[in-house]
Amino acid sequence: MNNLKKVGLTALGTALVASSAQAADFSMSATSQITLAGADNGDKGNGWSMSDSISFSASGEMDNGFTVSHTIELDGGAGVGLNSLSIDTGDMGKLTFVGGSSTSVIGAWDDLTPSANEESWGLAYHGTPAGAANGAASTHNIFIYDYTVMDGLALKAGYTPSHTTGAVDGSVEYGIHYTGVEGLDVYAAMGENNDASNAADTSMMMVKYTAGALSVGYQVNETDFGTGSIDEDFSALGVSYAVSDDLSVSLNTSTIDFEATTKDDQEATAVSFSHTSGGMTISGSYGNMDNVNGSSTVDNSAYEINFKFAF
Repeated sequence: MNNLKKVGLTALGTALVASSAQAADFSMSATSQITLAGADNGDKGNGWSMSDSISFSASGEMDNGFTVSHTIELDGGAGVGLNSLSIDTGDMGKLTFVGGSSTSVIGAWDDLTPSANEESWGLAYHGTPAGAANGAASTHNIFIYDYTVMDGLALKAGYTPSHTTGAVDGSVEYGIHYTGVEGLDVYAAMGENNDASNAADTSMMMVKYTAGALSVGYQVNETDFGTGSIDEDFSALGVSYAVSDDLSVSLNTSTIDFEATTKDDQEATAVSFSHTSGGMTISGSYGNMDNVNGSSTVDNSAYEINFKFAF
């Protein structure tokens, strides 16, 4: 074969490949964070730690008008922290499959009360604090569906497929987010968690109102298990204030009421701040927790300071 034919065939092959490809937009973002954290009544050792994240995204429009997006997050030593594929159909909503570590609707909305940094129960308290949504479904393979019902009203649903012999049934959660009144956010969700032999029914509701620099939110969660006296009721209140465009402060409290009579209410209070200057954010929290995981003899405090850089 002479050189002219080689050039011609190469050009034809390139044209065929180019004609079958879809135009796509690519983006990349990265964050690096250094954290100093500590807690009393425990030997944490070196309180300094580091976390980092690099996210790669690609999106393109198909011939039918759907937009397909793929996002991969590389999360330090943990490897792939998030791997998601979404199909945005426009008027029919957006379907996302999350192949990395994720939670469904109630897990994602476990505590939406306004905070400048961390939830009152989310600090690294010594012991094993109970979380806001202990009964929420969670796995590495979740379908999430987002749909705008009308202006000011959005639907969010999640499906966690069954897996292993301990979770023979899938789990479904669904919620709504209302923003029809200026400054007002209302979230409500309910569902089930069949990811264990003792399945749980879950629900949550949160109301937040923002007026200028002030934001106030109140939330309640309920987890009702099928057997045993292990139900939990969670409530939280958060107040945040934007001192300036760069500085915010907040006060958050939460209570977990355990059904078990052997446990006292877990109560937590935390103050937080966040200051942003360009691509750098310094944030921190200090909190106290009484009756950690319901134990009347365990009262602890904890703090954290974060230095975060975004690129």
